[in-house]
Amino acid sequence: MKPLINVEDITEFKGHEQGVFKAQYADVGGKIGAQQLGYNITIIPAGKKSWPFHNHHVSEEMFLILEGTGILRHGDNKFPIKKNDIIACPTGDRSSAHQIINDGETDLKYLALGTKKPYDICEYPDSDKILSRVTSEDDSNLWNMSKGNESYDYFEGEE
Repeated sequence: MKPLINVEDITEFKGHEQGVFKAQYADVGGKIGAQQLGYNITIIPAGKKSWPFHNHHVSEEMFLILEGTGILRHGDNKFPIKKNDIIACPTGDRSSAHQIINDGETDLKYLALGTKKPYDICEYPDSDKILSRVTSEDDSNLWNMSKGNESYDYFEGEE
C-alpha cells in the first residue's frame, strides 16, 4: 500500500440524501494506511448540508476546503468559507457544534480529518438528540440515538 494518493485519483464515492442533507464521500485514510486518523473527501451539492449540526465529546475534526464556497455554522456563529480555508472542530459541548452548508452555485468539496476513536458521544442541538456509539472495524457494536431529555433510573428494568 502506498502512503499517498492524489485527490484527483479518488473516484469511489458513496453517499446519503435525506431532505436538505446530501453528500458524497470517499474514504482516503484506508487507502493510504492511516490508523489513528480518519480521512475522507466529501462533496456537498449546491443548496445542501452535509450532516446535521452536531458536536463531538471524543472525536476531534478538521476540514480543508478544496473547492467551492459555503457557510460554516460553529456554535452560535456563522462564517463564510472558501477554497483553502482550514476549519478546526475540537471536542466539547454544544458551543463547539458545527455544520458545513453549501450556499454556493457549485459543489463544495472538502477533505475531512478526524481522530479515529472506537467510541464517541455526539449531541445534535437542532433536534436535541444524543448519539452514543461504539464501533470496531466499520461494524457498529453499539449505536443509540435518544432525545436529550430522556433519562432513566440506574436500576430501572433490572429486576
